[in-house]
Amino acid sequence: MFTGIVDALDANPTTGTTLTISSCAPILTDAHLGDSISINGTCLTITSFTPTQFTVGVSPETLRRTNLGRLAQDANVNLERAVSASTRMGGHFVQGHVDTVARILSVKDDGEAKVFRLQPREREVLRYIVEKGYVTLDGASLTVTRVSDDVNDGGGGGGDDGEQGEAGKGWWEVMLIAYTQEKVVTAGKKAGGEVNVEVDMVGKYVEKSVVGYFEGLTRQEGGGGGGTLEKIVGRIVEEKMRRHNG
Repeated sequence: MFTGIVDALDANPTTGTTLTISSCAPILTDAHLGDSISINGTCLTITSFTPTQFTVGVSPETLRRTNLGRLAQDANVNLERAVSASTRMGGHFVQGHVDTVARILSVKDDGEAKVFRLQPREREVLRYIVEKGYVTLDGASLTVTRVSDDVNDGGGGGGDDGEQGEAGKGWWEVMLIAYTQEKVVTAGKKAGGEVNVEVDMVGKYVEKSVVGYFEGLTRQEGGGGGGTLEKIVGRIVEEKMRRHNG
C-alpha cells in the first residue's frame, strides 16, 4: 500500500524491460531486495540497489497500462516507499495498480494554484471519479474538484494552455497548490502530456458488491434480471406509500 504522498523525485530512469532510478539516496536508507516501491504511481519490485540508485523490472502489462514505457532518460519521476505501521495517513489508500493513463487537456492558473483538466484513455474509469473524492495521478493523492460525465463534452480547451479533448470521454479536474507543485512531477507537465491514473479502490469494491447483490436476487427470482431493479424500487415505493397512508 502507498498513501499517495510522494517521498522524493529527481530521478533518472532508463526505460526498457528494466528501469534504473538514480539520485534517490533518501528513500534507499532502509531498502531491501524485493521491497515494493511506487514509481509514478506504479508499484514495482526492487531487484537490485546501491546507496544512490535502484533497479526494477517492468512487465509488458505494466508498459501497456502506464506511461513508464514513454519515459525519456533523465526524466524526473515521483517515488514513494510502501507504508509502515507508523506511517501517518496523509493521503488515501493507494495500491500502485494503475488503471489507465489520462491526457492533460489544459493547465490554468488559479492564484498560486494550478488547475489540471484531464481526460482518461478509457471513459469507464469516470464512474469511479466523483467531486471531492480521491484520485491518484502519477502516484500523488489528489482531490477531484470538478467532473464532467457528459458524453458530448470533449473538454474544451484550445490555445496555449489547453487542447480539444475527445467528445464522448468526459473529463475531471484537480488543483495543485504551490507546495504540491514543488513536490510532484505532474506540476511540470503541459497540455497533451500524460499521467498515470489509479482510481479510489473503494468505488470498485462497492460496485462489485452491488452487482453481486442484484445478481443474487435475480437467481432467487428465477432469472429475468432486467426487471430486478424495477421490482426493488417498486417494493420500496409500496412500503413508503403504505407508511404514508397509515
